[in-house]
Amino acid sequence: MKLSAQRRWFGNSLATFLFLISPALFAPAASSTNYQIVVRTDRPEAIYRQEETVEFNLTVTLEGQPVTDAEVQWSLSKDGVPPLRSGRIVLTNGQGTVTGKLDEPGFLQCRATFHTPAKRTLTAVAGAGIDPLNIKPSLPVPEDFDAFWSDQKRKLAAVPVNPRLRSVKSPHAAVECFDLQADCLGMPVSGYFARPVDASPRSLPIILTVHGAGVRSSSLDGAANWARQGFLALDINAHGIPNGRPDSFYTELANGELKDYRSAGRASRETVYFLGMFLRVLRAIDFLTARPEWDGRTLIVHGSSQGGAQAIVAAGLDERVTFFSAGVPAMCDHSGAAVGRVSGWPKLVPTGTDGQPDQRVLEASRYYDMVNFATRARAAGIVTVGFIDTTCPPTSVYAAYNALRGQKEMFNDPISAHTVSSKAGAALRQAILQHAGK
Repeated sequence: MKLSAQRRWFGNSLATFLFLISPALFAPAASSTNYQIVVRTDRPEAIYRQEETVEFNLTVTLEGQPVTDAEVQWSLSKDGVPPLRSGRIVLTNGQGTVTGKLDEPGFLQCRATFHTPAKRTLTAVAGAGIDPLNIKPSLPVPEDFDAFWSDQKRKLAAVPVNPRLRSVKSPHAAVECFDLQADCLGMPVSGYFARPVDASPRSLPIILTVHGAGVRSSSLDGAANWARQGFLALDINAHGIPNGRPDSFYTELANGELKDYRSAGRASRETVYFLGMFLRVLRAIDFLTARPEWDGRTLIVHGSSQGGAQAIVAAGLDERVTFFSAGVPAMCDHSGAAVGRVSGWPKLVPTGTDGQPDQRVLEASRYYDMVNFATRARAAGIVTVGFIDTTCPPTSVYAAYNALRGQKEMFNDPISAHTVSSKAGAALRQAILQHAGK
């Protein structure tokens, strides 16, 4: 074989060998699909006045670089209630602007959608608060609201607390922990109770942690971490179910008897599922305030979403509560549909084909509405709200916040959906520690 032929053979063989090892070395470069769409208000705080123009700035980028001539679909709505306006815009150098306004207190929401060349659909949302401190309840407090809950509390008081404490291994050497079961109406209080080792009588503030939606065990770490910081701490699960079981136990309940708990019994105020949940919060307070370690002064209830609702309930029904912390609270303004507004989770009141709320459920829901509990709350508190939260929409959260009567603080989180962001979480924690003098 001649030298030139040998070289050609060797080169071709080497190329074949490399291709078999790594075909990607010879494949054409794939086009990037890392598109991003962002919507932001022209003001970082995203607060405006009625009839004031809100400017929503839309941006589409690919690998961080602006996309020229991108077409974006947009819609403006009253916090998710049927769109006020919609349209399309072709972005210039990856940017464009949509403007709108509201003639009433509420939230203006802008939703933008971009379809990539690869047929992926990307969506971004921004929200603007329009005089949110002037958002009013959709309906007044029922005339017999206090009588109804006084009757429920009377029934609860007739049941002895009968606490059962079982020692469990603590995650911290300086803290002792227990699995607590305490009698209530229906399911028991079920939680993890924690206190500093050798705590003195009348030395500790109380913190009760209540859970968001779902089916899970109480949190041992949650209770123990608060106890390590000098609290008499109790973390209770939402359903009065056993703690510390395998994940499969809770999954089975979530897919079985508790699958639709959020709407169970909603046709009557006597059978709404949340009745038992709210009474367990009060019974947990009964247990905690009977402990000799309690300082007799400070009682904090803390939770987010469904837990945020329970925290407001505690402040509204129990004068022993001195502070509550409610992150993105659920169950606010159930009757929003009656006035053309959005309601918070669990969207308890269904609407018919005529768009009107079911009247039986509507009436029952008013006894479980955080707006109405807020009017009875005298404790100080902090609330957080996400301006693009579609689970617990900001309109509903502000309706409850504005009804609070005690000293209060709102942490606005304009770019957050249904979550307690790190900044919001830090604000809640700081407020709790400050109230407890720590």
